[in-house]
Amino acid sequence: MNQELDVPALQRRLAAFAAARDWQPYHTPKNLAAALSVEASELLEIFQWLTPEQSARVMADPDTAHRVSDEVADVLAYLLQLCDVLGIDALAALAAKIDRNELRFPAPEPLKPPNNSPTNTESHSSE
Repeated sequence: MNQELDVPALQRRLAAFAAARDWQPYHTPKNLAAALSVEASELLEIFQWLTPEQSARVMADPDTAHRVSDEVADVLAYLLQLCDVLGIDALAALAAKIDRNELRFPAPEPLKPPNNSPTNTESHSSE
């Protein structure tokens, strides 16, 4: 499924879910940041002892793929809730960070092939 990400709609849905359960008092920035860290750790746990090759194929196994997707969803949910509580536009923050990183870490210039061939201005005389 490749659909446009509607961050504000997801944040409203998450806020409504929490409000229906009276969870808002617990959704402080500190608690949401801690929960985000825990969920990121649970995502990492899936990959903990895999080789790089095994980790590249993790989505091939349906059970593991489901676990990875669930943990990614948990990480994103807590991140969006944290941004909502703090008034951060997550996509604008990401765009600004990419801009800063492009300045901090410029892409290397492509290597030019060595110019070992003679040019038209060189004279070749046989004396």
